[in-house]
Amino acid sequence: MVQIARSIVWLLAIAAVTIAGCTTPPSPANTNAGAGNPGDAAAKRFRDTPLEGRTAVESAIELSEKYAKLSDQSLALRQENQRLTNENENLRQQITALDAKLTQTQKELTEANDLLIEMLTELNHWKSNILGFRGEMRDAASAQLEALLKVLEILGGEAEAGVIGQRHATTLDPDANDVAPPEESATPQGSEPNGTQ
Repeated sequence: MVQIARSIVWLLAIAAVTIAGCTTPPSPANTNAGAGNPGDAAAKRFRDTPLEGRTAVESAIELSEKYAKLSDQSLALRQENQRLTNENENLRQQITALDAKLTQTQKELTEANDLLIEMLTELNHWKSNILGFRGEMRDAASAQLEALLKVLEILGGEAEAGVIGQRHATTLDPDANDVAPPEESATPQGSEPNGTQ
């Protein structure tokens, strides 16, 4: 591409030399008349000031070099634009994949949260059942001890409710582990269950 640009520059330089040889310089009258024209001021703004005093060949060579530089810059910018476009497309594909993963993760997190709430509800229900069952067991043990005392009284045995209560304190109140065991009474019981000797 650079070789094509250089050959175009040489062709332009040759054309400029042939055209420059055919043209005549403007007369001083024409330059004075053009000085008052605002279009000439605009043209001077866009003209390279160092061109004055150079031949057409030098100007053509300089312009061809500028064209080659600009062509190289344009090519580099196109390549950079293509690279950025490809990178942008890759990022869009990654975003699409990550959005799908994020949606799936949010769904799984919601399901796990619902499951944890259900498990907590079941745990609280189980705990209340266990505590209720424990209270029922205490009531049943207490009723059983009362029935045993009545049976002992009917059979003629002497039993003190306080002593029996102390012996079975762990059954009636399992939290009271510090209860001292009751002392044995000094009077021995007979071998008969009804207390007769």
